[in-house]
Amino acid sequence: MKNSGSRTSSLGVYGITVAAELVGVGEQTLRLYERKGLLEPSRTAGGTRRYSEDDLQIVRRVIELLEAGVNLVGIRHVLELETENRLLRAELDRLSS
Repeated sequence: MKNSGSRTSSLGVYGITVAAELVGVGEQTLRLYERKGLLEPSRTAGGTRRYSEDDLQIVRRVIELLEAGVNLVGIRHVLELETENRLLRAELDRLSS
């Protein structure tokens, strides 16, 4: 579930330990979010996860929704709808220009 941010914000630069520390969750939590389809961190050739600023923003949004009482399945739907909405707005802006 990638965010449509800038090229540099989508570049996977953080290892799982640093990413977990930056967003204030455990490494297992990041792995869980990936298994549930909420995150898609990039991978090195050796398979190591690399998290981008976009990924960290998604985790922050997940935390916000969890605090609002939304479960992980609901969060996946919310994130999908937010992405779709963002893409539709970009298309509308493009057509309006």
